[in-house]
Amino acid sequence: MKLLRVGTAGAERPALLDAEGVLRDLGGVVPDIDGMLLADDAALARVRAAAESGELPVLDADGLRVGPPVARIGKVVCIGLNYHDHAAETGAQPPAEPVVFFKAADTVIGPDDTVLVPRKSVKTDWEVELAIVIGRTARYLESHEEALAHVAGYAVAHDVSEREFQIERGGTWDKGKNCETFNPLGPWLVTADEIADPQALDLKLWVNGELKQDGSTADQIFPVAEVVRYVSQFMTLYPGDVINTGTPAGVAMGQPEPKPYLRAGDVVELEIEGLGRQRQELKDA
Repeated sequence: MKLLRVGTAGAERPALLDAEGVLRDLGGVVPDIDGMLLADDAALARVRAAAESGELPVLDADGLRVGPPVARIGKVVCIGLNYHDHAAETGAQPPAEPVVFFKAADTVIGPDDTVLVPRKSVKTDWEVELAIVIGRTARYLESHEEALAHVAGYAVAHDVSEREFQIERGGTWDKGKNCETFNPLGPWLVTADEIADPQALDLKLWVNGELKQDGSTADQIFPVAEVVRYVSQFMTLYPGDVINTGTPAGVAMGQPEPKPYLRAGDVVELEIEGLGRQRQELKDA
């Protein structure tokens, strides 16, 4: 299923994109799309039955804002340097273990919402990423099969980053990752049963119409199953938590000088095979 949330920010309602690409209202079936729903097999079965019935009310998508596909996200866990080609372009050695950092849940916005360039920013960068959405409480998972069984689905994430704040201002990466609007998510939460192989997805990103990133999750150093298994050794993952799994080569930081960092007025578009497309216009904070 392709689940999404539509409406003004803070007042989104649950919806579903059916097999014919028609947007349908889920408000009469479930109150929202969140961790509580994703952990409830009976509720998901009701959603699936309603979708298959063809009787859900149709929503007029014209002019309707799409919000983040998951409400009340507990945490956003991120994996850095997780593509062989991206590590190479930044001059970094491939890590021996996953590089883990966090984004605050309040960085998450809708897939087409405005991204704000932080004040005093000179190195705002783009990163298309596959996001994992957790569907079952995960702690100390032992196998890749067990890890994948805890995945509710997948989404497109834009891990916007400010490289000067991240790398040159001391401390951890957090300052360059947690600026407001720095995690567009969606448009859809695509349930795991629709993704036959999460390691066979193409990722692309354009800036002002120019293709900048063109990669595949096949190039991940740590695949989806290992990321979930590994992270569960250090923290409990709850339904509705999100894991951003890293970005392929083609970011501004990896390009020759003068590096084409983002500025107000730029337009970024990104997509992942089967998971939909985002578009953001940048403005000054």
